[in-house]
Amino acid sequence: MQDVLQNYIPEIAIPQVLKLLEHDNLVVKIKNERKTRHGDYKRLPNGKHQITVNSNLNTYRFLITLIHEVAHFEAYKTYGRFIKPHGIEWKRTFQHLMLPFLNPGIFPDHLLPLLAKHFRNPKASSDTDVNLALALKQFDEPNNKTYIFEVPLGSTFKLYNGKVFKMGQKRVKRFECIEVKTGKLYLFNPNAEVEIEIPASAGIS
Repeated sequence: MQDVLQNYIPEIAIPQVLKLLEHDNLVVKIKNERKTRHGDYKRLPNGKHQITVNSNLNTYRFLITLIHEVAHFEAYKTYGRFIKPHGIEWKRTFQHLMLPFLNPGIFPDHLLPLLAKHFRNPKASSDTDVNLALALKQFDEPNNKTYIFEVPLGSTFKLYNGKVFKMGQKRVKRFECIEVKTGKLYLFNPNAEVEIEIPASAGIS
């Protein structure tokens, strides 16, 4: 496992992570990119526990996601199967497990204040923490995607599944967007990544 992890997380974090994974009934798998999640945890029918993490995550997001999923496993072991997936038991477990990693030997200095703030009350997804998500994004491979908050009002954009939306007004935290085909209203987090639709006539003189 060490040989695999060295390709995905900061090298200095590997020994601590390996200690967390020292369970005979815990299986960790690295998956191809899934658009709707960075990772997941589930108890398998044979009694083992499986954690999956997307292979395309940058090293810092991969580490956070892996510990997020380990926290589900540890919370299950400690508190049982009837706790809420992202309830207080999981939050406390995630905070406890993540604390040793929150140091400048593992994360860049400018990420540490954002991480410290996030882990006062960790959410089900770090993507809902806009400032942290944007800071982590800078370590991703470049792509042609645009953040929702950067899309001009009235412009159209496309999701990974091909659905096309028209940009609307901002509410308190999220943006109103209308699906062009159905006219239905959806709310998007500001750091959702989308592809701006370029009119066919654009660039033609």
